[in-house]
Parts: sequence; structure tokens; C-alpha cells
Amino acid sequence: MRPPARSPPRLAAAAAALATSAALLLICGTWPGFGFGFGAYTASSSARRASSTGGADAPPPSFAYLISGTGGEAARVVRLLRAVYHPRNRYLLHLDAAAGAEERAELAAAVRGVRAWRERANVDVVGEGYAVDRAGPSALAAALHGAAVLLRVAADWDWFVTLSSSDYPLVTQDDLLYAFSSVPRDLNFIDHTSDLGWKEHERFEKLIVDPSLYMDRNSEILPATEPRQMPDAFKIFTGSPWVILSRNFTEHCVHGWDNLPRKLLMYFANTAYSMESYFQTVICNSSKFRNTTVNGDLRYFVWDDPPGLEPLVLDESHFDDMVNSSAAFARRFVDDSPVLKKIDKEILNRSSAVCASFSRRRGMDVDSCSKWGDVNVLQPARAGEQLRRFISEISQTRGCS
Repeated sequence: MRPPARSPPRLAAAAAALATSAALLLICGTWPGFGFGFGAYTASSSARRASSTGGADAPPPSFAYLISGTGGEAARVVRLLRAVYHPRNRYLLHLDAAAGAEERAELAAAVRGVRAWRERANVDVVGEGYAVDRAGPSALAAALHGAAVLLRVAADWDWFVTLSSSDYPLVTQDDLLYAFSSVPRDLNFIDHTSDLGWKEHERFEKLIVDPSLYMDRNSEILPATEPRQMPDAFKIFTGSPWVILSRNFTEHCVHGWDNLPRKLLMYFANTAYSMESYFQTVICNSSKFRNTTVNGDLRYFVWDDPPGLEPLVLDESHFDDMVNSSAAFARRFVDDSPVLKKIDKEILNRSSAVCASFSRRRGMDVDSCSKWGDVNVLQPARAGEQLRRFISEISQTRGCS
């Protein structure tokens, strides 16, 4: 990204920074345009307590997925939803401001058109798009908004998972639920480090303003002219922006019963790529949650050398490594890549002809892709056993350093 020809003056940058912080809190604290939903199933309090302990009598866990996309990606969002769908889970779909009202309506119609999703009432679509720039704090605002919605609409999920339209699963949901049944449900899978390296100067000492927080359209971040000192009230951690958060920690970030989540939200409102540091810094500076942290995001990436801002695009040459990686998800895939069809067929046991198509006029029958019996009875395959062993192994070491 090229910087603008003229940097904002010092006072203007400070005023814009304050406005950005206020806008970020406003977005996170409201309920903008939530619609096209199909109700919410709320578990009983006793079932919820059993689920949170992960005891022998507890049902399998469940996940709350936030699946995000941009303009022209409704079909990819639907395809990803099908690949990660399970009746026990909860799903929230969001298209940002680059998608028009017509595309959002088409996405909602596709969801309404699937009988299994209607009957389970566990898929919702955000009714209004808002601007999001992955490089700015507007991406963090979108993630916290999605978490707040999912907390409100359902009380029966255990982990919050962020996915984008460029992601795809490497295991079935039965495999994933089975693997996570083996660990306490208060664990948080967050890739993190306190070794900031070049990020200390380029990310944390430099101020930015994200116009996507106060403009209707997606906009690139603007650099301010004045640097800032590194904080001494807390220690910064950084890592992968893709996280799997426990419900308890998600509630802590959204509701913030102590001041740390809000204080850090204000700080990261003027930080580039804040999704790579916010959750890491909150959890590693919290005495309550620090020891629930597992250092891993369960994702498969391939990076260039030296690494760029995004991982390399995955194709069929990466398939064997993906299968043997013990990862639950992978990124980045291009639309309708042949390797996605290979994953559908050989890993997810899905018919790509049926499950990957998308109709602008009506949804598809998810029952042709998956047959649901007792949703509490899991049928894991070899990949589920492999992932279970891997999660149990990495979960032995917890905390931040």
C-alpha cells in the first residue's frame, strides 16, 4: 500500500485518533443491522454447566463460527459454511461494505433455502454491511461484533472460531468436535509471542487511523506523523489473527468486567493489524486467563521467504502436507480451486458438484451432503484421532512467555 501524498498534521492526527477510538467502541457496543436470522436455541443452564466442564457426562462441545467475506464472495461464504456445518454449532455470516444489499439478500436467501439450516435455526446473516480493512482495527471491531452477536443469540456453544472466505477445513466437524472433547473447555488456542522484532517499531510505535471505522466504504489505513512510546502499563504480545477462543474469554473481551479489555481496545484502535495482537495482549496480561492459553492456532499456512503480509495461495501440491499437518483449517485458497474439490472428496467426503455450487435464486439441500442422525453421536475418522492427539499434546503447555 502506498502512503498518501500528504500526511495529516499533528493535531489533526490526534483528533482523528480519538475519533477512531470512539468509533471502535461504538461499533463494538451496538447491534447494527442484525437480520435474516432464524431464531436461537438456548441450552438449559444445567446442560450449559455440564458442557463448560467437559466432564464424562457432558455432550460433545460446540463451536460458534464467524465467517467473513467481502463483495463478490457470497458463494465462497456458502461453500465454506457447508464445509464446516454441523447441527451442534452456531454460525454467523458477514459480508463487509464492499458487498451490496442485493448480494447480502442473496446470501440470506441461500441460507433460507436450505431445509436443514431452517430446521436447526443455527445460521444467521448480518443484515447490514459495514466497512472493514484487514490492516486496521475495523477488522477487530468486526470480530468483536460477531462475538457479541453469537453470545447473545445462543448460550450453548463452547468456542468462538474466526474464519474468512479464503479458509477451508482440513477435518470434518465430527473430527473437530471429537478432538476438542478431550480438553477442558476453558482453553484458548492463540498463536502468540512477546518477541516483537520489527513489529515493535513498524506496528506499535507508529500510529494509524482507520477510515473504515467512520466511512461507509472500505478504506485503507492512514499513517500519522508522530510516533508513540512503547507501553509500560502492559506487555504487548503478537501472533496469528486467526483464533479459537473459549466462551468465557470471549465474554471477557466483549463485556470486559475489568478495565483491561477496554484499555487495550483503545490502544489498538490506532495500531495497524490489531487483530494480530489484541487477543494475545488481553489474555497474556490477564491473571485469570493467562494459564488457559495454548500457543497454537490449529491452522496450516505456507509462507514465502521472506514472509509477506499474506500466506501463499495453496494448491494441490500442498495437499499431502495439509493432510499430515494436524491442522484443523488452512488458508489461503482461491475461489473454486481444484484443491478444494480434492479436500471435499478425500477429506470431507462431500460431493463437490452438489456441495460447492451456489444458486442466486435458491439455496441447496444440505441433506444431500450430510445425513444427520443423533447429533450428539460423533463418528470421527483417522484425522479426528490425529487431531485429538495433537491438541492433547500442545495443551500440556499453557501460559505466555
